[in-house]
Amino acid sequence: MKIVTWNINGVKARIDVLTTWLRESDPDIVCLQEIKSVDDGFPRFELEALGYHVETHGQKGFNGVAILSKKSPEEVTRGLPGDDADEQARFIEAVFSTEKGAIRVVSLYLPNGNPIDTEKFPYKLGWMARLERWAEERLALEEPLILAGDYNVIPEPIDARNPEVWINDALFQPETRQAFRRLENLGFTDAVRSVTDAAGTYTFWDYQAGAWQKNNGIRIDHLMLSPEAANLLESASIEKHVRAWEKPSDHVPVAISIA
Repeated sequence: MKIVTWNINGVKARIDVLTTWLRESDPDIVCLQEIKSVDDGFPRFELEALGYHVETHGQKGFNGVAILSKKSPEEVTRGLPGDDADEQARFIEAVFSTEKGAIRVVSLYLPNGNPIDTEKFPYKLGWMARLERWAEERLALEEPLILAGDYNVIPEPIDARNPEVWINDALFQPETRQAFRRLENLGFTDAVRSVTDAAGTYTFWDYQAGAWQKNNGIRIDHLMLSPEAANLLESASIEKHVRAWEKPSDHVPVAISIA
């Protein structure tokens, strides 16, 4: 089973890129972030024509997450619990039945948090704390669980071409990185770092200043695996070539294969 996370940066603007990639990559489950579309406006026809079931949690103009899958989920939950006042569409969870039992997949779009001297940074940290509490409860189920998404977290200096540039950015603040480590310490495995410790392993390149051409990237898109999911991991890869396509997202697909 191939499971992919991808911040699409506007699904309507990238629908041709998305469908071309789906034909090429042939994933079983795709977790999309930043769809920037309400549920009714999501271009599901084009994706259903390729054989994908579509579940969305949308929001007009920004945010929004979706899960595409070749098999229909048994159960879908929208929104991260813990704050009834939070209206931002950043979390969708789906449960799939397989011959070997259930697998639980989340598409999440963690808040950016910038500028750090505004209310956006405490919101980011609060959201991460809610995610940690939720994940701890789900881990008690002892089933394969995959938290896939754009975390807006640069975990370590090796995950940025120029870490010094990010010192004052919410993505690289000590509190942000500590919150990510707390999630890991619950028992989650960072899929990409479990297969490579190489520098230059990035998932995002800004549109500005020739970042892609200079490989001035950062790694902020992660698939975090519960122990039961990590035991099934066969491979993890970054489909970097998609960044060079016409009208690309500034993120690229990150994929795992599980038994």
